[in-house]
Amino acid sequence: MILFVKLLLAHLIGDFLLQPQSWVADKEAKRFRSGRLYLHVLIHALLTSIVLWDINLWLPALVVMGTHYLIDLAKVLFQKASNRPAWFAVDQCLHIAVLLLIVCLWGETNLSSIHLPAEQILIITTAAILLTNPASVIIRMVISQWTPDTLYSISASLPDAGKFIGYLERLLVLVFILYNHWEAVGFLLAAKSVFRFGNLKESRDRKLTEYVLIGTLLSFGISVGVGLITSYLLGIVK
Repeated sequence: MILFVKLLLAHLIGDFLLQPQSWVADKEAKRFRSGRLYLHVLIHALLTSIVLWDINLWLPALVVMGTHYLIDLAKVLFQKASNRPAWFAVDQCLHIAVLLLIVCLWGETNLSSIHLPAEQILIITTAAILLTNPASVIIRMVISQWTPDTLYSISASLPDAGKFIGYLERLLVLVFILYNHWEAVGFLLAAKSVFRFGNLKESRDRKLTEYVLIGTLLSFGISVGVGLITSYLLGIVK
């Protein structure tokens, strides 16, 4: 399982933290002629090599690079505005499937003796990264089909404030679950509801309220799911 965590960490860093939105737009516009596409898959190969940390294990890194290129190219060729969330889900599922295939092919042989100095830190770091930008992208893709028109007409807020609030709330949920303080998760959800839905009540917009409610519950749901999986991997829960 720790091998999959290593590969997943490399994937999250490469696909979400080291891939600006401008690169995504360039790939969608130029497709196979996009230099950003080739740079992106090269970064994934390098990250995979780093987490495996063995020059003899060049083949898994090559598999990641080749399959990532094919999957991303298929996505930009067939993706449309109407099916963007579906293709995002397919894209990520295929990437994860490749990582699982690598674990099946190499996990019990060459890679079985490779360990990072602190596997618990690796697991927690992967969970924390997953709950920042990757979780935000997932939530945005899921709820994009319900985005109300009034979302863009509400009063201005601090730049990127909502994004960082989401990061903090999901990371706090992870910390609370790892320390087995479920009452704190409930308190955090209640506190956010008081502030968020107080403003929504004044706007008297039912669609906007439902949109925010879906996003909030999805955010907390992802946080709880990742927290439980992390607890299991760390041996906190059986």
